[in-house]
Amino acid sequence: MKSHIKVQQSGMEILSPFAKTVRTILSIILIIYTTLILFVVAMTLLDSFKTKTDLVTNFTGFPKVFSLDSYKAVLFDDDFLSYFRNSLILTLVGTGGCIFLSSLTAYGIARYDFKGKAFLTSYLFLGMMIPVQVSILPVFLILKNLHLLNNLLGLILVYISSISMSCLVFQKFFHTVPRALEESARLDGAGDFKIFFRIVMPVSKPVLLSMALITGVIQWNDFYMPMVLLGSRATKTLTLAIYQYVGQFAKYMSESMAAVVITLIPVIILYFLFSNQMVAGLTSGAIKE
Repeated sequence: MKSHIKVQQSGMEILSPFAKTVRTILSIILIIYTTLILFVVAMTLLDSFKTKTDLVTNFTGFPKVFSLDSYKAVLFDDDFLSYFRNSLILTLVGTGGCIFLSSLTAYGIARYDFKGKAFLTSYLFLGMMIPVQVSILPVFLILKNLHLLNNLLGLILVYISSISMSCLVFQKFFHTVPRALEESARLDGAGDFKIFFRIVMPVSKPVLLSMALITGVIQWNDFYMPMVLLGSRATKTLTLAIYQYVGQFAKYMSESMAAVVITLIPVIILYFLFSNQMVAGLTSGAIKE
């Protein structure tokens, strides 16, 4: 066992031969995986600028002539902008509501002792373990009885209720926030909600941003829930629109590529802007100094 553990000697980190082998194998796997992902993304981007004829005869090469016809067809010949708007509304409202509800719930669990606290934490773990496909029928029936099928509000409520993962992350982080900050504010007459919004939330900004990004990306890319709960053209999302193109791939090959690129743009921008904050937020509650 000792040979597999990192040791410190003269300020330098030394790895055993076994650990070095494992690290090398994992590095090779990650390099291969990253290369494949980058290749697929690059091919999708290049194919989106090809004409239909060029795409059929030259699928993996560079475009002979860069064309924007696919983007024009997607953006102006179809209701793609309305699909974009629907996805944006679902993601912004669903993510905001989910983060707000999960942070409040997590703070109550982390700071207060009450009957059923252990059960509630276990229930949140259970919510992460159960696949969404198992719960889709009860959700469908509930929304049907509430007349919220084919309605953006119904899916927004479903997204807001998906608090299990973010609630557990917040709960872990709130345990690391010094209670002295809250106690001093309480001595000054601050109430629970004022302490939460004026003290705890600003301190929690890194983990808040991290969970908002992760939740937002998941909801932006969600296909299963919109497919089951949204059926009308007026409530169609980007993922459903892409599925429509892919379903007729031979006819709309270039449009499919353009639609995928447009859908990826917000996610890629958010990643490059906030990747450092995301890593900092996810690790901020992992280690106590």
